[in-house]
Amino acid sequence: MITVHLPPSVRFILASASPRRRELLAQTGLSFEVITADVIEHEDSSTDPKEMVSYNAALKADWVGERNSDAWVLGADTIVFIDGSALNKPADRNEAAQMLRRLSGRTHTVYTGLALRKFDQKIAIDRGVASEVTFHQLTDEVISEYLSKVHTLDKAGGYAIQEHGEMIVAQQTGSFSNIVGLPLDETKQILTEVGLLD
Repeated sequence: MITVHLPPSVRFILASASPRRRELLAQTGLSFEVITADVIEHEDSSTDPKEMVSYNAALKADWVGERNSDAWVLGADTIVFIDGSALNKPADRNEAAQMLRRLSGRTHTVYTGLALRKFDQKIAIDRGVASEVTFHQLTDEVISEYLSKVHTLDKAGGYAIQEHGEMIVAQQTGSFSNIVGLPLDETKQILTEVGLLD
């Protein structure tokens, strides 16, 4: 992979603590730093999922961007959506197991909001991406085994498709990287639009 080293006068910041987003953004080849936004995300499960991820992505990007007005800042937020409500990060293993039982044998949607900011140029770009995931029918034994192998408490919906996904996922449509937490094609498109990538 070729790393795109920006000129010293150009800073790029990922406004996210997620190691998965960090790994995915690195695949673009862009050099960047990480600053975690000190914000309280909106996690009301009854909120429209597209609005929720858009709001949270912008919240993170705006918080970091306001404090680094010379930098390009990328914020992102991902949720799992089923039965008209959002499944956020589980509080504990029991809640993660409940989420997996709810998703078992069914299709759900994964939404990610993207927000790119550059405050000194008053640039604000917001995008949203959706993918669908269908789960196998999961027994309690499979759920227990999966949770013993994968730490899911920091993952929306209580699962990580990139970690032992074959145990739980029957099929997926749309962006795979979106399900992981950062839709790469759409991210690259935004970065190309503003001239950060060729």
